[in-house]
Amino acid sequence: MRVLVAGANGNTARRIVRGLVNGGYEVRGLVRKEEQTPNVRDDGAEPVLCDLEQEEANGAIGEAMEGCDAIIFAAGAGAGSGEARKETMDYGGAVKLVEAAESRGVQRYLILSSTGADDPEAREEAMRPYLSAKGRADERLRESSLDYTIIRPGRLTDDEGTGRIAAAESLGRRGEIPREDVAATFVAALENPDTIGKTFEILSGDVAIKEALERL
Repeated sequence: MRVLVAGANGNTARRIVRGLVNGGYEVRGLVRKEEQTPNVRDDGAEPVLCDLEQEEANGAIGEAMEGCDAIIFAAGAGAGSGEARKETMDYGGAVKLVEAAESRGVQRYLILSSTGADDPEAREEAMRPYLSAKGRADERLRESSLDYTIIRPGRLTDDEGTGRIAAAESLGRRGEIPREDVAATFVAALENPDTIGKTFEILSGDVAIKEALERL
């Protein structure tokens, strides 16, 4: 199976790429800067240059997903970006890939969202533009014809992964989760067809990742 990972130079996305490669998948890593391509190669993937925020990106997106069986959208504007970039990347970039997947017949689509995306107004003001963009991207994906999985982790840390999580449609609490465990959850979700059509939150927990997904 060949998987396209958008935002492949990101902290969490690089872990997803490495997890997929270690699992025997062929991976294309979508990045927007030439200087990011060595990292993608180092992670074992084929780098593809495409800036999802550019109007003329549609043709490049289509070429990037040629021959792919699944898409993982793990791109984001980043913590230091303004509201405009969250709109063009966290929402706009995700939607461009949804539309390209629909037109190209790439049915499987997994997206890295966030806890709080379902109710941005309940969170602190600084987080609302990001969560709003994520939530609307999730909704557009749910409305699509694609076999989607929407994964909403809590606050991401660089701690060593434990391989154990808590997962539910709504966990009813805030918390943290290592990026390694988020990446492992994406690989496990891709391998589990029962996650299709589901939106769920994940935090650090006590249940092995595969088992936690089976319980959803």
